[in-house]
Amino acid sequence: MALSGVSPNRRGDLRIHENLDELKTDLADYIAELSEVTVPVIPSHMHSINDNLSSEEAANDYEFVIRQLVKTRVISASEVNDCPKFDLILLGVGPDGQVASLFPEHPILNEKDEWVTFITNSPKPPPERITFTLPVINSASNIAVVATGEAKAEVLRSILDDDVGPNCPSLPAKMVQPGSGKLVWFLDKDAASKLQG
Repeated sequence: MALSGVSPNRRGDLRIHENLDELKTDLADYIAELSEVTVPVIPSHMHSINDNLSSEEAANDYEFVIRQLVKTRVISASEVNDCPKFDLILLGVGPDGQVASLFPEHPILNEKDEWVTFITNSPKPPPERITFTLPVINSASNIAVVATGEAKAEVLRSILDDDVGPNCPSLPAKMVQPGSGKLVWFLDKDAASKLQG
């Protein structure tokens, strides 16, 4: 799709697969390739959301943890903003264009200050969710988006082929535009069935 400096109508790196096994292999190879040139996964660097708290408390707690990790330079900060610069963010995309827990036309798409936020009115279950905000997602060094199945074909055509600009709240996945990072899409044949070219 779009890399920094690439027109919105061009895909930076799009991989289409005949079957799910092939997709899993390519995705695993991609992640392994990244781990060779970036930081390997270290268990002490794994931080989970506290699910014993309310969604608001859990989002605040998780943001505090991430901010401390940036402050102590365990996680790098983006050169563009103060957001964490994760080595890799792996995302899925929903048939409505949702990514992470960022749903079409939802007010949290406009959040610029918080790194982690919550919703209590998700249009699909569960109603309460915690998510990174777009500034955090877009600050990552690498973003991989995985989509499978024919149910996502139409929305992927809109995201990847339409000339709609990146500021498109009706398609949150189109708003994933890394500032200086790389964006890679992994699609199976069914998900890619309505793409041009």
